[in-house]
Amino acid sequence: MKTESTPVNEDLLRRLAPQVLGALVRRYGNFDTAEDAVQEALLAAARQWPEEGRPDNPRGWLIRVASRRLTDQLRSEDARRRREETAAALTPRDAFVEPPPGESRAPGEDDTLALLFLCCHAELSPEARIALTLRAVGGLTTAEIARAFLVPETTMGQRISRAKRRIKASEAPFGIPHDGRDRGRDLDPDHAERLADVLHVLYLIFNEGYTATSGRDLQRADLAAEAIRLTRAVHAQLPDDGEVAGLLALMLLTDARRAARTDPDGSLIPLAEQDRSRWDRAAVTEGVALVSDALTRTPLGPYQLRAAIAAVHDEAASDADTDWAEILALYEVLMRLVPGPVERLGHAVAVAMVHGPREALALLAALDEDNRLAGHHRLEAVRAHLLEMAGDRAAARAAYAKAAGLTLSLPERRYLRSRAARIAE
Repeated sequence: MKTESTPVNEDLLRRLAPQVLGALVRRYGNFDTAEDAVQEALLAAARQWPEEGRPDNPRGWLIRVASRRLTDQLRSEDARRRREETAAALTPRDAFVEPPPGESRAPGEDDTLALLFLCCHAELSPEARIALTLRAVGGLTTAEIARAFLVPETTMGQRISRAKRRIKASEAPFGIPHDGRDRGRDLDPDHAERLADVLHVLYLIFNEGYTATSGRDLQRADLAAEAIRLTRAVHAQLPDDGEVAGLLALMLLTDARRAARTDPDGSLIPLAEQDRSRWDRAAVTEGVALVSDALTRTPLGPYQLRAAIAAVHDEAASDADTDWAEILALYEVLMRLVPGPVERLGHAVAVAMVHGPREALALLAALDEDNRLAGHHRLEAVRAHLLEMAGDRAAARAAYAKAAGLTLSLPERRYLRSRAARIAE
């Protein structure tokens, strides 16, 4: 049964791709070949669905087509190795490939979470785990991942290819092994160690969705929603983990502002100028409850602190009511746990709001020496804002212009240029 002929929904295909890949990896165990088969199935959908209509079960259709492609390829390779005729052995092309014996997953069950843990296998470096997961689970392009890591695209492509080869060679089992005491709550030591990378990956996917690193749109709501969905799945598996709860809270509290972040024409609206009546209060309430619970009963972690900072912003009735002293105190604790450049940048903004822009500008001078952030548009944008606060209009205008030249996001570029132009008036 097909629906009426309609254009292919690219967001749907992007959302289904990791689910289909997870199903194939579970069945056949060949990561690299499975990914190729999924890409072929997606191309087939892009060609056929506009003419034939979208299937009632798009996920099942994609799994079926990708399975055909994969089994055809595996059998072809096996035939070449054995130098045997294969025609009689091939399964008819319109047959559905059944799971191997012992497969216990329900037909409609999502394998994405298991795929997420597989991509964070212990034999891969932390950088490779994150890059591979962003590619396979998050659906980001190699170029987008390279920008997130601030490395050349060719370097990132090589890193992802090596990671796939390592996954294949490792023959890692597909799934989420538990220690047997309480399924859904206790991971085995290997998977517990991977959890930090899993959370980092989900955080990067969400960040790319909330503020796209390039393109005409400020936000990619599909990626943000997928990151939240996956984090909910991890939270369901590990309900007592404070950092999982903290990350989910952080995403909800941040995404709650999405509707107010842009004008109808897509122009960026900064936090201080947003119409807070448009914020998603249900998401705020859920996020505050999650982080409040985690802070009271689990060990303190960076995601909980980031969520607590977001909660202070979201609970303020207006920008003027924001408790910057509390935010500054939270940043100071956060920097003791994670003294990274992004955390130091946020801390500088809080310092400016509590102690004035001159003290904060001195902190930014130290960040100029950090190669991870030096030359990044966010550093220049914050510097411009602080210079404007300090009354140095000429320097602020120059910094806004410099920041605009560094970003690949068109909405951010337009906003930064408009700030520079406003100062010039």
